[in-house]
Amino acid sequence: MSRLTHIHAPTGVAPATAYTHVVTGSGRLVAVSGQVAVDERGELVGAGDPAAQARQVFENLRRCLAAAGAGFDDVIKLTYFVTDTAYMPAVRAARDAFLDPDRLPAASAVQVAALVAPEFLMEIEALAVVPE
Repeated sequence: MSRLTHIHAPTGVAPATAYTHVVTGSGRLVAVSGQVAVDERGELVGAGDPAAQARQVFENLRRCLAAAGAGFDDVIKLTYFVTDTAYMPAVRAARDAFLDPDRLPAASAVQVAALVAPEFLMEIEALAVVPE
């Protein structure tokens, strides 16, 4: 049984679709900085391809979480920064390949004018809670 509680529809709030409104838990907090679509050599993956970039970003998140002794089941919040909201279907498809769609974390999506370099279409950060 998970030590995280997912509240999909708090009283008086419309039910969430594609995320969970509230996730609570106890344990050690893990904050993963925003990840972009670069491989282990720092080279761009998926130039101009939001699906390829999203897959690489989630793979980078997986590796960062693992380094802290966490996994996607421990994630309580994802924040998506995209240069175009049209990329969100690709982001969600990649997310669903890594996360349980029945236990999605809380989330925020923000369209930004630019990221650190123009070739990056998205950046995603994560917060997780792991047992002490």
